[in-house]
Amino acid sequence: MTEEEREDVYSKVVRAGKRTYYFDVRSTRGNDLFLTITERKKRSDADGRVSYEKHKIFLYKEDFEKFVEGLQDSLAALERIRATGEFPPKPEGQSPADGGDIPPSPYDDLRFEDLDRPE
Repeated sequence: MTEEEREDVYSKVVRAGKRTYYFDVRSTRGNDLFLTITERKKRSDADGRVSYEKHKIFLYKEDFEKFVEGLQDSLAALERIRATGEFPPKPEGQSPADGGDIPPSPYDDLRFEDLDRPE
């Protein structure tokens, strides 16, 4: 198997208006699988030029189960809110986007260069 075949295992593209989502299953040199989720958003500058803004999430095998649980819980809450129109009380200290205080993960200091290093 070539290095290129080993890296890219599966890809799925989802187009949604001005955004495109890429779900890519990739393999490390140690043959561990991980998922990258990329959001690409089309932007038009004031002078008419088009550019793209990209955001990427790397999801590793040890986090798959918890990530899926969190996503399923969030989607279920979204559906309950849409059905009832009632918003639950906002939890404190849950989201870094809201200034919440989430304890650091042992993976916070991960360097992406480490993914390409032989084990």
